[in-house]
Amino acid sequence: MVNEPTHAPLLSIVVPVYGVEAYLYQCLESIRADVPVGESEPVELIAVDDASPDGCGDMLRSYAAGRDGVRVVHLSSNVGLGLARNAGLDVATGRYVWFIDSDDWLPPGTIPAVLDRLRQHQPDVLMLDHLRVHEDGRREVDASSHLLRGIPAVTRLDDQPQLLRVQHTAWNKVVRRDFLDELELCFFPGWYEDIPFSHPLLIGAEKISVLDRVCYLYRQGRQGAITSTRSGRHFDAFDQYERLLDWVERKHPDEGLQAELFQLMISHYLVVVGNDDRLHPHLRRDFFHRAAEHYRRYLPTGGYPLPSGVTGLKHRLVGRGDWLAYSALRQAHRVAGRLRRSGPAVGAGTAPVNADEDPGRGAGAATMRDDGLATTERRDALAGGRLQ
Repeated sequence: MVNEPTHAPLLSIVVPVYGVEAYLYQCLESIRADVPVGESEPVELIAVDDASPDGCGDMLRSYAAGRDGVRVVHLSSNVGLGLARNAGLDVATGRYVWFIDSDDWLPPGTIPAVLDRLRQHQPDVLMLDHLRVHEDGRREVDASSHLLRGIPAVTRLDDQPQLLRVQHTAWNKVVRRDFLDELELCFFPGWYEDIPFSHPLLIGAEKISVLDRVCYLYRQGRQGAITSTRSGRHFDAFDQYERLLDWVERKHPDEGLQAELFQLMISHYLVVVGNDDRLHPHLRRDFFHRAAEHYRRYLPTGGYPLPSGVTGLKHRLVGRGDWLAYSALRQAHRVAGRLRRSGPAVGAGTAPVNADEDPGRGAGAATMRDDGLATTERRDALAGGRLQ
C-alpha cells in the first residue's frame, strides 16, 4: 500500500532496491538529508523493493516509518532494474522524476541545486554531471564529463549534438513526467535498459538544461554490477538497441542521427565483446557475430562516421564479420598490454594499456566509461570519415 502525498511535489526520486543492504542507508540519507529545511513538500522519495533477498525490505519499512515524503513499494517478485523503475514511476506524483540507483549516492547540496534549476529553466530534461567512486575512495572524472561544459542555459540536441555522447544512463537525467508520456517511454526488461530510454530523451527534447556540477556519485566495482559480471545476459544489449533504433525510425527518421547512433552502437558492442569481465570466452564468438548481424542490418544508406586508427579497424572487422582477424587483433592487443604493464616505461610515467583499449595510446588517453567510448575514441569518431 502506497500513501498518496497531500500536495503534488516538484520532484519524485525513484530508487529501485535489490541486494544493496550495505549501501542502501547511505543512498537514502544522501537524498533525504539534502532536502532544504522547510521544503520537504517539493520532493518525494519512492523506494521500490524489487523482492530483495537480503534485509533491504525491512530496512525500507523502518526507514519510511515516521518520515514524511518517503514512500515504499514492495514487489512480490523480482522484476529487474528497468521494470522496478517503472513500478516507481507508476506511483510517482511529481512534475519531474529522477531515477537513482540504490548503491550510489548524492553529494551535499545536490537537491537544492536541482530544484533551483528545475524552477528556473523548466526543462524537458535536466542533465547532471557525476564522479566515479572506486572502492579505495578514489574519485574519477568521467571521460564524457567535458561534453557538459559551456552549454547555454537551455538548448536542444540539434544545437549541442555532443550531448548524445554523454554517458547514456537514466540517473544522470531529471525528466519532466509529461514529457515521458509524450514520448511514450518506459523501461524494458533485461540488462542495458538505459539504451532505449536515455537517447530518446535527448532526441525528443525541446528544452535541455545542463547543471554543470557534480550531482551524483557512481560507485565502481560493486559485486553484482552488470559491468563486472560475466553472463550471457550481456546479449540483452542487442534487443535494447533494436528497440532504440525502432523508436528513432518511427519518431525521428533522420539519417544523420541514425548514423551517429549506429557508430555508438558498434563501439558499445566492441567494448562488451572485448571485456573479460562481461563475457565468458565461449560466448565471445557468438556475441561478435550478433554484432556483425546488426552491422549489416542497420548500416545507414549514406554510411556513418568511422573512427580512425585501431578502433576504425575493429569497426571494419565487425562489418566483414571477420571473427578470426578480430580475435587475432584482440590477442595482440592483450599481449601488448601485458608487456607495457611489466616494462620499465610504466614506472617512468607511461600509463598501462587496458586489455579492452587500443594499443599505442599515450598516458591518460584511455579512461573508459560504461558504454566503452574512451576520450580518444570520441576524438577519432569526430575526426574520422564516413564508411559506405
